[in-house]
Amino acid sequence: MVSSGAAALGYQIVWTQQAALWLGHESAAVLAVVAAFFGGLALGALLLGRRVQQSRAPARWFAACEAAIGAWSIVLALLLDPLARGLVAVIGPQPAPAWHWTAAFFGTFVLLLPATAAMGATLPAMERALARTQPGGASIAALYAGNTAGAVLGVLAAAFWLVPTFGLTATAAVCAALNLVAAAAALRVFARPSEAAAESAHATPAPGMLPLLAATGLLGIGYEVLVVRVVSQVTENTVYTFALLLAVYLVGTALGAAGYGRWPGRRAAPERVRDRLLRSLAAACLLGLLALNVAEPIRDGVLRALGPGMSAALAAEAALAALGFLLPTLLMGALFSHLAATAGAAGVGFGRALGVNTLGAAAAPWLFGVLLLPALGAKLALLLVAAGYLLLVSAREWRAPAQWAAAMLAVALAVWAPTPTRVDVPAGGRVVSVAEGALATVSIVEANGVASLHINNRQQEGSNATVLADARQALLPLLLHAAPHRALFLGLGTGVTATSAAQSPELTVDAVELLPEVIAVSAFFTHGVFGSAPNPRLNLIAADARRFVRAVPEHYDVIVADNFHPARSGSGALYTVEHFRAVRERLAEGGLFCQWLPLHQLDLETLRSIVRTFLAVYPDGAALLATNSLETPVVGLIGRRDAARLHVDKVRERVAISRPPPSAAQLGLGDELAVLGSFVAGPNALAAFAGGAQLNTDDLPVVAYLAPRITYSADSAPRDRLLALLQAVHVQPADILAPGDDGTRLAAYWSARDRFIEAGYAVRATNDAAAMLAQVREPLLAVLRISPDFSPAYDPLLRMASELSRTDTPAARALLGELVTIQPARPEAIEALRQLTAP
Repeated sequence: MVSSGAAALGYQIVWTQQAALWLGHESAAVLAVVAAFFGGLALGALLLGRRVQQSRAPARWFAACEAAIGAWSIVLALLLDPLARGLVAVIGPQPAPAWHWTAAFFGTFVLLLPATAAMGATLPAMERALARTQPGGASIAALYAGNTAGAVLGVLAAAFWLVPTFGLTATAAVCAALNLVAAAAALRVFARPSEAAAESAHATPAPGMLPLLAATGLLGIGYEVLVVRVVSQVTENTVYTFALLLAVYLVGTALGAAGYGRWPGRRAAPERVRDRLLRSLAAACLLGLLALNVAEPIRDGVLRALGPGMSAALAAEAALAALGFLLPTLLMGALFSHLAATAGAAGVGFGRALGVNTLGAAAAPWLFGVLLLPALGAKLALLLVAAGYLLLVSAREWRAPAQWAAAMLAVALAVWAPTPTRVDVPAGGRVVSVAEGALATVSIVEANGVASLHINNRQQEGSNATVLADARQALLPLLLHAAPHRALFLGLGTGVTATSAAQSPELTVDAVELLPEVIAVSAFFTHGVFGSAPNPRLNLIAADARRFVRAVPEHYDVIVADNFHPARSGSGALYTVEHFRAVRERLAEGGLFCQWLPLHQLDLETLRSIVRTFLAVYPDGAALLATNSLETPVVGLIGRRDAARLHVDKVRERVAISRPPPSAAQLGLGDELAVLGSFVAGPNALAAFAGGAQLNTDDLPVVAYLAPRITYSADSAPRDRLLALLQAVHVQPADILAPGDDGTRLAAYWSARDRFIEAGYAVRATNDAAAMLAQVREPLLAVLRISPDFSPAYDPLLRMASELSRTDTPAARALLGELVTIQPARPEAIEALRQLTAP
């Protein structure tokens, strides 16, 4: 049973990740896959359970089901890709939520049914095989505990070892081997058919027993869905986070089932035991709600106690999982064991009891995740779970004043408890808005005049202080295309990037964003920059970026992918060979793709993997910097459908026709050198940098498992990684420019840019103009001597000379004289010097 449980949850990890690749990461798809998995288990337990119950050889049924699960997993490995393509076509690029849910649920349900139905019959088959040797209740509790304990091992092994090391297909093969081990073991242990008489599978159950089993299944998985969302406000939300949450949930359930088998109190009147467990479970859910409000201090306390490091961070997340799950799941495991034993005594076969319970669980993701959570919020939805358990207590108990007193106390605690949804606000700041969706909580927080966008209280998606940097991420790739007319932006954030692109009258822009709540709040940021008038050239689409790229029939001149946080669960799939290849297929003739990468959220090993993956699809790819920022460096990978080089005069023409707001000049892209000077590496340098790094593929998603390391425990500062990158790569004019174009000034510009960034590394910010000038004067002048065209060095010196002229005219005059000497073509320093020398 341990082997069977490990295989089942290993498959769930594998199939959930695979399904998300083609169904999408929208709430409808994610929760539909979970519901389909439970639905298949329920159908198998209900339909096959009857046959198992009547069989004299239930161990053979168990072995046959295990073998069928393993065989179907192999079939899935062969059929998944063509079937996935068909489902993508059926769902479409921008499906209505109801249609998306329907297609995702029934598509996954049918695809996984041979395996999930067989899984649903394994526990009833083993329970029937052991019926002669152990009392029913103890047998069920022990089997359920062993099966669930195996599930814990399956989750942890898949997430922490098998998938990151060997990939999804190999992990499924290991699970298939476990199925065969379980089948062989069952045939060996139960070599002869049972001589016990078969029990009727059609006995009439006690009144209310089946609805009670369904309701507890619904409430148990509903509680899991809600707590996972609440805890996501204080965890890093990586693949490891969700594996730990699921593992702790299963550990609690297994311990509860095992404990029930040894609990003397279970021998009391069944109805009294049931009511006691239901009341305790309602109280545990309320305590869980209260405990979730102190999740952040507990996390911080664990980190202080254990010190820095990924292990300490994972231990903190495990502690949070235990905080929300351990006590309720202990009671859930005991309750299910008791209800199953009671049902068996009342003539309900274990398969039927398990099937009805799992059927209720299948409805929970849709009811609690899609409907109740967005409509009521996390607090009220969790209170409904606790209230649901209380309402299941028998009517006889409600006649006692103590029951009403307990209920009133629960209501008082519920009213008093603060909402567990967290939005951290700095001192003196305020919450502008909070939107709680099915997948995430999206908030805007304002502090010191800066409003920032947050997802799940952890991930900042930009602010009104990063408008120029965000706009550059739109304009740079657009200026590198000769004449773009249609552009696609994958990821929206504050909306500034896509909206900046849509200011061009000749350009139509589609912007795809996974979270509808982000689309809704983006207007807060864009209206302040671009006005509130609707832009007919901008089309905002709520959809999964991967599925949209595969399903949309249009081709685009420019496709720009946002700097997705690679450690967040699901984001790594946007950096795979398969996705980059799908993007290439959507490029029009002469089209260009730009993938932005947040170097402040990436370690260099993960960056190498992404770069090698990109070059596998775009072998002539190049890299550029969005800005020269040391604190939030963003690297862009540029790939072309036709691998053409750039013409300096064409880029000059594109810059000249750039229209506000904001214009290319306002973004520091006022000439062709500023645009082309953003490049830092050509294809040969990128290939050397990537070296033998692992390719990130759909089957071997190494980025999803590598990237969290720096999120949990940063081993370097962003500026250190930027300098290390610049020292490891180089760029030559021939890498970027078409044959015949002179790259002399451009090469000097690149050298000046690297020296500028190196000089900035040692600078410490100060409001004292004289002190700042003392730090940067000679380094910036040295940069300008390399390339007089390098405006990022010229402009700050000009501003400092203006500040200095108020207190030290001779020093200001000397600095302006240097600027005039180095760059006589620019009039600003000449005019400032003339004003200083005027009588």
